[in-house]
Amino acid sequence: MLHLQSSQMLRMLQKSLAQSLPESLKVYGTIFHMNQGNLFNVKALVDKWPDYNTVIVCPQEQEMTDDLDHYSNNYQIFSKDPQSCQEVLGKSEIINWKQHLQIQSTQSSLDKVIQSLAAANLVKVKRAECLLYMWPKTAKKLVPSLLAAQNLGPASATPQVTNQEMFKFSSLEVTHAALVNKLWHFGGNERSQRFIERCIRNFPSLCLLGHEGTPVSWALMDHTGEMRMGGTVPEYQGLGLASYVIFTLSEALVEREFPVYSHTDKTNKAMQKANRKLDQVTMPCNWNQWNCMPL
Repeated sequence: MLHLQSSQMLRMLQKSLAQSLPESLKVYGTIFHMNQGNLFNVKALVDKWPDYNTVIVCPQEQEMTDDLDHYSNNYQIFSKDPQSCQEVLGKSEIINWKQHLQIQSTQSSLDKVIQSLAAANLVKVKRAECLLYMWPKTAKKLVPSLLAAQNLGPASATPQVTNQEMFKFSSLEVTHAALVNKLWHFGGNERSQRFIERCIRNFPSLCLLGHEGTPVSWALMDHTGEMRMGGTVPEYQGLGLASYVIFTLSEALVEREFPVYSHTDKTNKAMQKANRKLDQVTMPCNWNQWNCMPL
């Protein structure tokens, strides 16, 4: 595959991927942040240029030295042609199937491709498929047709918190990573905490500090531009703090012209309700993550 290294090519790729939204969203978001400085040191690969079918974004080789760290060994894929994608990946050594790794895409159609490739390489796969949302102002800019299709009403009022004087806005600190990791659905281990620490160091975050000066609710962005790893400590849940934090951070990111999007587990009805109150736009495609482990 071809490695796109020039800033001109990467800007062209971002512009082209915008024409395939929302199916290209996970890759689009990663390329967007590559063009903002590439703080996670990832690379963009295409099967051909400029008329590509498949785009793969993954870390540089020196970032994937721990064979057991699927948080670092991660790939984002978008393909206009899943069949050609399977052929390209089957013939190349782009994905190191000997490592524990994860693949992310907003194309459920790639499931058969990934499952087939994994089976051929004697790899066990665990798939997570979640609902995908886009912030309304981002949707208005990038996929305005979806706003019309969903027939959204007037914008809801800004979320409010009772006893607002009890809380103070702050950015997350690296020392808060253990707390974030503890409540992250995909975390809870040493390697996930290192990933969270890296995200805190490099990307915007927001939290509400309680009276003891520790975070009680937070939201954090990862290297693909997605709002992830958000949470609220149990004793403060049900107070609307998460919506307040998400709204405030999302509006700030939109002001910086960042694309804002997120995912929610299909069983998480509380967060789905919160997304509706925030007028988040439900995407017609899903968020997918395939965790792969050699047998």
